[in-house]
Amino acid sequence: LLDGSSRTTDSMKGKVTLVNFWATSCVTCVAEMPKITATHDKYKARGYDTLAVAMSYDPPSYVVNYAQTRKLPFGVAIDNTGAVARAWGDVQLTPTTFIVDKRGDIVKRYVGEPDFADLHRLIEKLLAEG
Repeated sequence: LLDGSSRTTDSMKGKVTLVNFWATSCVTCVAEMPKITATHDKYKARGYDTLAVAMSYDPPSYVVNYAQTRKLPFGVAIDNTGAVARAWGDVQLTPTTFIVDKRGDIVKRYVGEPDFADLHRLIEKLLAEG
């Protein structure tokens, strides 16, 4: 992560987590980021987390600048080697967004901007699960 810490998929267990693969050069990614931030703010108190993973081709300085100037309220990682994208099913297209349930299982994959009303319904359902 940009703050120097690391996250593993195991650390996601017990929370509903949105994992967003994005790039500063991706127009759709930049357009949806305020909605991802609003979703994070809406649900974070209920056991929801967000992780934004910048693609390997994204210049780190651009990612840092974007995260700082927009005060992103969640973890931002840079996938320097592409290993993270490969581990999540060889993500190539941005934005690609995954929803992970409390057990750590991927329950939904969106390629392109999600329908945020649909996404919120899914998050509510997953948060309600024991």
